[in-house]
Amino acid sequence: MEFDAFPLVAVILALAAAAAMLATRLRQPLIVAFIGVGILVGPAGTGWVIADGTVELLAGMGIAILLFLVGLRLDLHLIRTTGPIALATGLGQVVFTSVVGYLIAISLGMDTVTALYVAVALTFSSTIIIVKLLSDKREIERLHGRIAVGFLIVQDIVVVLVMIVLTAFGQEEAGNSLALDITLVLAKGVALLAGTAVFMRYVLPWLLPHVARSQELLVLFGVAYAVSVAALSDWLGFSSEVGAFLAGVSLATTPYRDALGARLVSLRDFLLLFFFLELGAKLEFDAAAQQISEAMIFSVFVLVGNPVIVMAIMAAMRYPVRVGFLAGLTVAQISEFSLILAALGLSLGHISNATVSLITVVGLITIGASAYLILYSHQIYERIKRWLEIFERSGSRKPDPADAERDVDVILYGLGRFGGHVADRLGSSGYRVLAVDFDPQRVSANDREGVAAVFGTAEDTHFLESLPLSRARGVICTVPVPEISKALLHGLRHHGYRGRVALTAHTSRDAEQLRAAGADVVLEPFAFAATATADALDEVIGHRDVLGHGDDGDGPDPSRAE
Repeated sequence: MEFDAFPLVAVILALAAAAAMLATRLRQPLIVAFIGVGILVGPAGTGWVIADGTVELLAGMGIAILLFLVGLRLDLHLIRTTGPIALATGLGQVVFTSVVGYLIAISLGMDTVTALYVAVALTFSSTIIIVKLLSDKREIERLHGRIAVGFLIVQDIVVVLVMIVLTAFGQEEAGNSLALDITLVLAKGVALLAGTAVFMRYVLPWLLPHVARSQELLVLFGVAYAVSVAALSDWLGFSSEVGAFLAGVSLATTPYRDALGARLVSLRDFLLLFFFLELGAKLEFDAAAQQISEAMIFSVFVLVGNPVIVMAIMAAMRYPVRVGFLAGLTVAQISEFSLILAALGLSLGHISNATVSLITVVGLITIGASAYLILYSHQIYERIKRWLEIFERSGSRKPDPADAERDVDVILYGLGRFGGHVADRLGSSGYRVLAVDFDPQRVSANDREGVAAVFGTAEDTHFLESLPLSRARGVICTVPVPEISKALLHGLRHHGYRGRVALTAHTSRDAEQLRAAGADVVLEPFAFAATATADALDEVIGHRDVLGHGDDGDGPDPSRAE
């Protein structure tokens, strides 16, 4: 059956919507569903996708918008706030996975170039999938969530650099020396960066305020700008993805980046559908069937090896095993960038379609499996934590003599929105407070009266050894996560703390669990806020009654109408 372009896209979208509904019920990322639909409508199935180039065009647009948004939301500040751990885990995991993956590929009989592509493709984890899953679990602002997002940003930067290098080598011309080719590539790269910098410095500050007067025009400008710089980059011999990324970076420091990014996310998701459809359509089942054993070996390596190296690096940097395990699970899959990298290698003639199929199969396996690993991460940790003790360092955080000898009235965990207000009130009331927070910026920026701040986490029970527990009258934890609160309570008991402990809960169910666990006081900020709000509204309503609405509830007094 043959379709024209419009009916073809309509049928594909209908199939994608149905597959996405099924994937949602199975709690799977939609990438898996879209690649499956691509297989169905590709040569291995109906053969519809090869009948028209529309899908390929939309796929290219989707990749450009994706890289544009990555550059647009490049938040180096987040890397700084998570400290060196983001760089250490991001780069360490990339190096480890690349080296070990390359050795595995060579041992399986692959040639050097193919082994390099496969090894590099295994290193990158999906920012989109991880952020979505962590956001759904409300863990994006937890310590392991912030560390994960931090090293994902590092990985995004690395993958762009890798694509630049691969594109440069792919543009070598016969008869030219390697030195000349490298010089030409460097010159073109400098020209592209310089042009982007000039446009960013002198044109965008003048142009954007005029564009932003209309939200529709802002979206149109964003798409046009991303695609134009991508096309210019492609014309210069780099990939269009590199140009789209640079276009996003040039807008990352403007006040319009959040508004533009929010409006382009839906367009990105829609257009990426066609990339994954096209990728699934290119999957060669003959090659995949022959390589299924290889795909399983690489998948097990990604699912197990990547989390282990992240845990090892974080343990070496004296982070709790639980935090390292939860952060490590976020890298137990390969990403959409791995698939983009494979497609780039195919277009440059570096690898065959069989290698692309192998990487795609590994992606399907690892993305599908890691989704469940992240969703049930806490339950998995509770079942295997006794086997993870090899990563535990009993002396992970050496006591600071200054902290151990400090006289305090209260030890407060958390300087976030709720904890920060609690610290303000306690300090201004004359209490001596020692605050503990995992954000180095919050610690260094603390200037509250009567409040000293140190870096640490409530999940690190060994850190309690460095705190003046014997002199503290109370310990308050403002982190509203039951697992963290229970771990802290257990650690305090283990260290023989006899003072009162106040924990925080956002729901009545969590509050009951914490009381049952032994908390002396459970703080419920939402319930407190509701009570205070009701009291304030009661004053407003009462004030209206005094102004002439009557106190008997029967409406205005006619005698006062005059």
